[in-house]
Amino acid sequence: MVRSRSHIATPPGATIREQLRDRGMSQKEFAARMDMSEKHISRLINGDVQLTPEVAVRLEMVLGVPAKFWNNLEAIYRERIVKVEAENAMDSDAELARLFPYSEMAKFGWVPETRDAKKKVIYLRKYFEVVKLSLLESEQITRIACRRLAITEKSDLALMAWIQAAKIKARDIKTAPIDIKGLIAAIPEIRKMTLLKPAIFCSKLKKSLANNGIALIFLPHLKGSFLQGATFLDGKKIVVGLTARGKDADKFWFSLFHELAHIILGHVGQSMGTSDEDEKAANAWSADTLIGADDFDAFRRKRDYSKQGVLRFAKEQEIAPGIVVGRMQREGMIKYSVLNNLKEKYEIAV
Repeated sequence: MVRSRSHIATPPGATIREQLRDRGMSQKEFAARMDMSEKHISRLINGDVQLTPEVAVRLEMVLGVPAKFWNNLEAIYRERIVKVEAENAMDSDAELARLFPYSEMAKFGWVPETRDAKKKVIYLRKYFEVVKLSLLESEQITRIACRRLAITEKSDLALMAWIQAAKIKARDIKTAPIDIKGLIAAIPEIRKMTLLKPAIFCSKLKKSLANNGIALIFLPHLKGSFLQGATFLDGKKIVVGLTARGKDADKFWFSLFHELAHIILGHVGQSMGTSDEDEKAANAWSADTLIGADDFDAFRRKRDYSKQGVLRFAKEQEIAPGIVVGRMQREGMIKYSVLNNLKEKYEIAV
């Protein structure tokens, strides 16, 4: 017997058990009369196996109850099981749905607006393309270059919602086959784009990455996701998603190169996501690709942290000065309140 709030599904075996009790017949004797194994009869009575039309005919012979009755009882049982499971799944998903930033997702047009709990569940299932939300815990569904996700954490659910938006948007982007060597060769040219304005570099950047099998997606920040970017395989392409609106240029470029590092260093597609060591490696690659470690150490030793000193070093490196400032701040060379006038804020259409 299985049940939900509104439904109870009782297997035909319960009626068989009553018949045997009324007749004082043991399951062992009943199995012999049915010419079936005791194990199968036990499973039939407990509802663990389906009561087939063949078994229904045997029941008619042994118990004198028409086969039609048993077939009908089995059909009712199977129908009620579906209702029980559907209602229980809905109740479970409704609990999960409350953890998603649904209102914000609706504001971005990712899901329809609604306050109805059941409709939220249905819309979220369709959005994530799963029959039940608990499946989002599957490694086959959420394989992205970040720490392993859990469907019990609000921040992870927000991240999953953001990733799905990137996946859906990336389907409209045509890319060449994935080419890691080609991506590595394109890195110097991408680095030079730090000197350009978003209106100019966005199309160039997307084209360069698409030529190497990578779809670049810009999305609004989703509250609670604590996300700067994410990378994952989707079919025959790699998707790189970035939050960009209102972001400092240094954070934008560091985030982009961090995600490209995951691709180049082979972190994408791992079943358990990235490890702490993977994240540290991606951070180091991003920092040292934007500004070479030896060059930055030489700049640090000079201890000229003035505006002119930073501008001079940035010009030598052929990189945006805000990127130099951002690294200096992260490494504790200057306070986060210093030289921010050299940073540019990007407004990239999403």
